[in-house]
Amino acid sequence: MTLWRLKLLAAGAGAALAVAAGALHAEEAGGTVTRSRVAVDEEVSGTVSNSRDDAGHQPAEAPTVRAAGPGLLRAADGGLVRPVVEGRWLRPAVTDDGTPVPAWGHAEGLRVALWPAPGPRGLVRVYAPYLGNPQDHVINFIAVEPVVAGRRGFSELEVSGLDRTRGKRLWSADEASDPAPREAQAPARGRIERAGDVETLTVFVFVEPFENGARPYLRLTFRSDRPEEVGLAAYAQPESARMDACILTATMGNYARLRRLHLKDRVATAGALWPDFRGNGFAPHARFPLEQLFRMPDGSAIVAAAPDEPNPADADYALFTPAWWKYRGAVATQYWRAPDPHSNLAAQVNGRTTYWGWHTAIPGGVAFENFELVAPFVAGQTFHFGVTRRTPESLVSGPAGAR
Repeated sequence: MTLWRLKLLAAGAGAALAVAAGALHAEEAGGTVTRSRVAVDEEVSGTVSNSRDDAGHQPAEAPTVRAAGPGLLRAADGGLVRPVVEGRWLRPAVTDDGTPVPAWGHAEGLRVALWPAPGPRGLVRVYAPYLGNPQDHVINFIAVEPVVAGRRGFSELEVSGLDRTRGKRLWSADEASDPAPREAQAPARGRIERAGDVETLTVFVFVEPFENGARPYLRLTFRSDRPEEVGLAAYAQPESARMDACILTATMGNYARLRRLHLKDRVATAGALWPDFRGNGFAPHARFPLEQLFRMPDGSAIVAAAPDEPNPADADYALFTPAWWKYRGAVATQYWRAPDPHSNLAAQVNGRTTYWGWHTAIPGGVAFENFELVAPFVAGQTFHFGVTRRTPESLVSGPAGAR
């Protein structure tokens, strides 16, 4: 039994829900790693460059600071200090008393967090409290999975070279020129800037070296005019091995029971993709190239995944299904958007019929688990991940990420 599971058993009921909701994808030490160890279906290639963002935006005016709402990220345990709301943004608190939760995003929209917020290491937590679910309830996770010479790395599953714990260390910085590992007690606050009528919050997320030699880092950007999404751009540190791709995969589609993938001319369903799949493993990736993805008027490619249930919160679950796998909140669409898609861009999904780590049946059968865009690595290439109450049909008819 891994350490996080021992802590889960020892935790109080309220804290246990938050911890376990994030800890679903860690595997027993020495156990079989199967979730993402699927070879990339087709060869991808690209050129690693080390350019970084230099937009030159002017800093925005300092906003009023107030404490975040009660229960946000349920940070009362372990000396964690809740993030604060400053104007329209959520940012880590400035404090000498405890460890600020490394969380950033929209005060009234989508936000993200890193460990030590509850959950496994090596993952970006994604929250969408505007769906009516608890503010500390993760809607999905995003893992960093770089590919070098066909070998895929796994931020969630690899053992840290810094402290020999499963899950790569992720830490934050305000500048791309500041890659040194940070202690959990000192998260970056992110830069607030303004360009015309749009205000942005930007933070860089660094990852320790992967076993395949990759050294990627991310730039996360929140835009005031897109409160339901975050932009994620991948870069390579100078000492990185040449990356074929840097895959950012949303890892927990089974929680929302995503089953309908909305493409340009059709809807691909999990049941039709894997009609005979059974068992506790992962259905193989299904891949959809750029020409099958919907294109927005501005040229962006977008792919949306949604449940096939009108109200997932009303599902009947199998006996012994843990509470944290039971969906809470309004039905929602999750999507990836690529503003300037590479010609070899593709969307990929895999599936499961049982919940990860518990082997209890997913109501309604097979559902998507990993949901991702794959493209040859180009430094600064940005993919946007969003969670919205809008239907997939209305999403492609207007600006994604807007309300």
